[in-house]
Amino acid sequence: MTTRLLVGPFNRVEGDLEVTLELKDGRVDSARVNAPMYRGFEQILQGKAPQDALVVVPRICGICSVSQSVAAARALADLGGMQMPANGQHITNVILATENLADHLTHFYLFFMPDFTRPVYAAKAWHAEALRRFAPQTGEQVRAAISARQRWFELLGTLAGKWPHTQSIEPGGSTRPVEAAERTRLLARVREFRSFLERQLFAAPLEQIAALRSEAELQAWHAQDPWRGDFRLFLSVAQDTGLAALGPGPERYLSYGAYPQPGGGYLFAPGVWSSATDALGPLDAGAIREDATHAWLADAGGPLHPSAGLTRPEPDKADAYTWNKAPRLGGQVVETGAIARQLASAHPLVREVVARHGGTVYTRVLARLLELAQVVPMMERWLQQLVVNDAYCVNTALPEEGLGVGLSEAARGSLGHWVQTRRGRIVNYQIVAPTTWNFSPRDAAGTPGALEQALVGAPVLDGETTPIAVQHIVRSFDPCMVCTVH
Repeated sequence: MTTRLLVGPFNRVEGDLEVTLELKDGRVDSARVNAPMYRGFEQILQGKAPQDALVVVPRICGICSVSQSVAAARALADLGGMQMPANGQHITNVILATENLADHLTHFYLFFMPDFTRPVYAAKAWHAEALRRFAPQTGEQVRAAISARQRWFELLGTLAGKWPHTQSIEPGGSTRPVEAAERTRLLARVREFRSFLERQLFAAPLEQIAALRSEAELQAWHAQDPWRGDFRLFLSVAQDTGLAALGPGPERYLSYGAYPQPGGGYLFAPGVWSSATDALGPLDAGAIREDATHAWLADAGGPLHPSAGLTRPEPDKADAYTWNKAPRLGGQVVETGAIARQLASAHPLVREVVARHGGTVYTRVLARLLELAQVVPMMERWLQQLVVNDAYCVNTALPEEGLGVGLSEAARGSLGHWVQTRRGRIVNYQIVAPTTWNFSPRDAAGTPGALEQALVGAPVLDGETTPIAVQHIVRSFDPCMVCTVH
C-alpha cells in the first residue's frame, strides 16, 4: 500500500523547504520537493542601473552573500570586458573562500552532525560521544566551531568592511588594498583557523588529509584511532550507519570552476563529470535551460536559456508544486557542490569513492571536508602572492547595451548570473543558484531533480513523521532555500 507523507518545514536548513513523499513497503517510492518561498529579486533588478546589482544581490542570502556578489561582479565584468589585476583576483578569492569554508564548517558542526545525537541512535556505541561533541548549542565541538567561525569572519572585517552583504567586490577587482602589516595579521588569522582544523576537526596536518589518495589510505588512517578528531568520528558514524549507500544522486556533476587564477586556470577545474563514462566533459553553459513546467511560473516559451529567461509568477498554475524552476544541462539532471568540484579536479580519493559508492550522503560530506583541507593552504599562498602597492581594482565604464554572464562556485555548488542591459538599465537579470539545480522539480519529461532522485529508496521507520534518513539526505546537499528562488 502506498501512503503519502509531507515532511517540513525542516530545521537546520537555510530557508523554507517541504518534501512530499510517497511511501511503499517502508521506503520512499517517489518524492516531490517544494521551495515554498517566492521573493522576486530578478524582478526587483529590472530597470535598475547595472551597478545596483552589487548592492541588491548580496541581500538574496545572509549566509552566502559573498557568492552572490562575486557572480554579479563577474557578470558585470563580462558585460564591460574588464580584467581584474592579480592582486584583485587573489583578494576576491580569499574573500570568497572565507565564506565558503565557513559554510563548510557550519554545515558539518551545526547542520549535519547534530542529527546523530538523536534518540534513534541511542543504542550505538558512538552515540554518547556524538552527544558530547555535537549536541545542538551545548556540544563541546559545536561551541568550539562557533567560536572558530566567529574569529574566522574577522578576515572579512578587514578585507570587506563587514559580513554579510559586503561591498568591496567590484567587476574590476577589490576596492580594499592590503598593506604589508595587514597581510601579516590576515595570515595569522588564517593560521589560527588552520590550527583549529588540525587540532579539532582532522587531528592531523591539512596537507596530510589533502594528500589521501585512495579509500584504502583513508581507512588505514581512520583505523589508527577511530574517534580521534571529528573527521574520524564522522567516518566511524558513516561506516556504522550505511551513509555510503544512502541518497544516491543522478551521477552527473557540474562545476563552473572555482577560484580563477591570474593568467588563466582555476584551483578547481570546470567541467561535467559523468560516472557512466568515468570521464570529464567540457562545460557548455549555452546548453543550460530552465524548465518551469512544474513551477508556479509562466512557461509558455518552453525551457529557456537564462540569458533569455523569464520569471513571472503564476500561483494558480495547474500541475505546479514549487516556486523553483528545473534547470537542466543538455536536457540532463546534474548535481553540483563540493563533490562536483573534486570530481572535475580529479581528486583521486573522491573519484574512487564516487566510483565505488556513487554520489551519496557519505561522499558529499567527505568532499566538503577535503575541500577545507585543500583551500586553507591556498589562502595562505594567495595572501603571500600579493604585491604591495600594485593595483587591486580597475574601473571601466559599462556599455549602454549588452549581455554579461557571471559563473562562480559557492560552497553549495555552481552559481550563475545573467544580466542584459539596454539604454544603461537592466532589462533582464536571471540567477541559477546551486540549490536551484539540486532541489529542482520534475521537468516537462517528468524527470525528477537531483534530490528527488536521491530520496527514492530511503528507509522510513514506523511512526516517523520526519524520517531520519530523509534528513540525512537533505542535509548532505546543504540546501540554501532562500537562494533557490531568490
